Amino acid sequence: MNEVVKTLGLTKRIKGKAIVTDVSLNIYRGEIYGLLGKNGAGKTSIMKMMTGITKPTSGVIELFGQRFTEQSKALLKRVGSLIEYPTFFEHLTAIENLKLHCEYLGYYDQQAMKHALDMVQLQAIEGKKVSEFSLGMKQRLGLARAIVVKPELIVLDEPTNGLDPIGIKDIRDLIVMLNKQYGITFLISSHILGEIEQIADRIGVVEGGCLLKEVALEDIRKQNTDYIELVTNDPKKTVFLLENELGITNMKLMQGDRIRIYDLTHTQHEISKILISNHVGLDEIQKRTSSLEDYFYKLIHGGGQLD
Repeated sequence: MNEVVKTLGLTKRIKGKAIVTDVSLNIYRGEIYGLLGKNGAGKTSIMKMMTGITKPTSGVIELFGQRFTEQSKALLKRVGSLIEYPTFFEHLTAIENLKLHCEYLGYYDQQAMKHALDMVQLQAIEGKKVSEFSLGMKQRLGLARAIVVKPELIVLDEPTNGLDPIGIKDIRDLIVMLNKQYGITFLISSHILGEIEQIADRIGVVEGGCLLKEVALEDIRKQNTDYIELVTNDPKKTVFLLENELGITNMKLMQGDRIRIYDLTHTQHEISKILISNHVGLDEIQKRTSSLEDYFYKLIHGGGQLD
């Protein structure tokens, strides 16, 4: 596959403090790449360097197979982005803001601007100034600006910030549509793992400014295992009973008094019966499948050592 973005040893220091350290990642044409990490992990800093907002202290960025430098900023005409809080000319309308953006890029398709607003569900706002927009509306307008010229690569930093659940689904569906129908490559950062899990082809996990791992979602799904999760009022006694009464040893005591049983030899009914007959209060028991959240947790807390 062709690489749309490639970084080698990307590093950013501010006043001697390392914000991003030695990040080497690869984003391939036509994929949705999720950049995952907790708030403050370095995701936004990586995106800012990729889109020319800030300069790296060291390292190399390649866009569309060309080294990205001060002299090659014309490459950014092939990139749409929404990074951090979107800013606009507040005294202008949405369409006027889009016109200025498109004129800067040498793009003059009036219908494309209206279509972009329709795609992000911004209708009936013709005479409304951006200063009158809610946070969610401004986020939608930022997305419209990112997609209006249908660039080859779209970089979105926490794109669902400020949106309600319906708005989040709308944006998720829009990203998938643009990716599938127009072949647009996406780089999306998020700390909401469930959102990325639904749309991404591959992920990169960032912690402390370092890229811990790049992996395909399909490979994570292949590793997923079923388990029984339960919550009791006496986890230590529960573990003792499971080991001595049912011979279960493949289990793990989680935070919040949750126990995960990976040995599925015994049914939920059998487990419940043993606990209740020994006067252990059972608050919850259900069968689950490990998720991206489980993978992320293990990776972060395992210091990056995860197959």
